[in-house]
Amino acid sequence: MLKVENIQVYYGMIHAIKGVSFEVNEGEVIALIGANGAGKTTILHTITGLVAPKSGHVLFEGKDLTKIPAHKIVYLGMAHVPEGRRIFQQLTVLENLKLGAFSITDKVQIEKNLNYVYMHFPRLAERKNQVAGTLSGGEQQMLAMGRALMSNPKIILMDEPSMGLSPLLVNEIFKIISEVSKDGTTVLLVEQNAKKALSIADRAYVLETGNIVMEGKASELLDNPRIRAAYLGE
Repeated sequence: MLKVENIQVYYGMIHAIKGVSFEVNEGEVIALIGANGAGKTTILHTITGLVAPKSGHVLFEGKDLTKIPAHKIVYLGMAHVPEGRRIFQQLTVLENLKLGAFSITDKVQIEKNLNYVYMHFPRLAERKNQVAGTLSGGEQQMLAMGRALMSNPKIILMDEPSMGLSPLLVNEIFKIISEVSKDGTTVLLVEQNAKKALSIADRAYVLETGNIVMEGKASELLDNPRIRAAYLGE
């Protein structure tokens, strides 16, 4: 479904991504793990058109995304849950969700998507008229995920969904990611909580200073001594 081919990304003189290649098959949950500053967010930004690679290609269902503007990529069936949530603080929960459906013109479909989001995030239904900036951190994360799901994506890219959340809420968020995957949405997950990410992923790629240094089945990486020492604190 998604193929990243030898992308090179620079920020000025800094060579942030050094020829990264990987693929995501339809229906998979793929985890991209690595330390802070390894380049995980930059890769997601490159895929969704927020950062232009110096060279290389990003193919989504065979279509090269590297020359397509970010807002048009949504129409192809890709949604991005950014790091730090980036919700519209002054708007209500419902207004935020409806903005997530800007690519859909069918009102019946929008209502259907809204019901789907409320089914997975009942708390958002309870707080639909609340101003989003007054929500707790966990609720804001749920809103960011719900907003992305409103566009009916084929693939959803999630950047650090567990950041700043209590262990209880982290479990809840990961449970919902698994449910969304079971419903047929492909997931590319960037996450510093390697243990959690590997526990729900099918396969994973390990990123270090802009390079992929290891890849494999998530269950095998979870048992790998090097991964356990570097990312699981064991």
